[in-house]
Amino acid sequence: MSRQTRFEIIRDFETQLAYSRTTFPMNTKGLRLKGDVISPNGEELRQALSLWGPAIKPGDPAHISLVQIKDDHIRFEINGGPVHRKKWYQHLEISGANNNTVTPGRDEPQSNPHGSFVDVYFGKYVPEMTAQQLRALLYPVLDFNARNKEQAYLDTVPPKVKEAIQAHRVLVGMNQEMVLHAKGKPPRKVRERDGETEYEEWIYGEAPADVDFVRIVNDEVVRVETMKISGEKIVRTEKEIILQRPDKDKEAKQEPAGRPANPPTLRRPGEDPQGAPKPANGASPLPPPPPRGPDDPVPSGIPNPNGPGGIVGTR
Repeated sequence: MSRQTRFEIIRDFETQLAYSRTTFPMNTKGLRLKGDVISPNGEELRQALSLWGPAIKPGDPAHISLVQIKDDHIRFEINGGPVHRKKWYQHLEISGANNNTVTPGRDEPQSNPHGSFVDVYFGKYVPEMTAQQLRALLYPVLDFNARNKEQAYLDTVPPKVKEAIQAHRVLVGMNQEMVLHAKGKPPRKVRERDGETEYEEWIYGEAPADVDFVRIVNDEVVRVETMKISGEKIVRTEKEIILQRPDKDKEAKQEPAGRPANPPTLRRPGEDPQGAPKPANGASPLPPPPPRGPDDPVPSGIPNPNGPGGIVGTR
């Protein structure tokens, strides 16, 4: 990438506002994007989110605060990045009388739980490209065309979920984030236990209006009960949508485990093992016994190799 293009990319993207299309984990690792593959993903991403929590969720505003163009990738820091940077005055030293030196910013940089970053990797170098082409490469993680947070989030969910959210309806199989977008924050929550299973009941509405009871287990809606004004009770427990796991495609592309090495053989490469000679009864022949010395004991029932051919018996 030429020097002029670098300046144009930095000037075009820094301070821009976009909307997140994926979850950025908290901590200093951020995301890595190469082509349309985002890492970490799947189980690794779930572990990072359970350990550190999310810094940015799908649909959240993402303010690009810094653009750094490296040899083979471009880093976009979001919402201030994962670490608070020092102010300009924190790099100064003030000398006074008696050689006393005052440094305004001695404190070490602190983590920024609201910020993160994404590294966009290329081949061996960053090629020439326009700002529009770079926005297209960033689309798996950042949406520059959405007008608001709600639109940005709806563009990340399946069509059936999008239709239900716009109708303010909860489907069995949704996650908590989808329920919040469909119905908002629940006025009441109840935590209960059904046998060994703990669940939360999110309650929307109040009599004499319709009341919805949304049961959530491990971030998934497993039951929706609606009490109508007429007294009718409608219960839905069968899954209405199945969300794809983030690592499904990755697991499908994994290569099968390597076979163990074949045992040693005297057959030539390519020789058909089916053509090897076999006894008439189909049983495999026993391997020949090792050579014996003159002083080795001879087992019973075996011709004496040192005698005239008789059978040697042992007690």
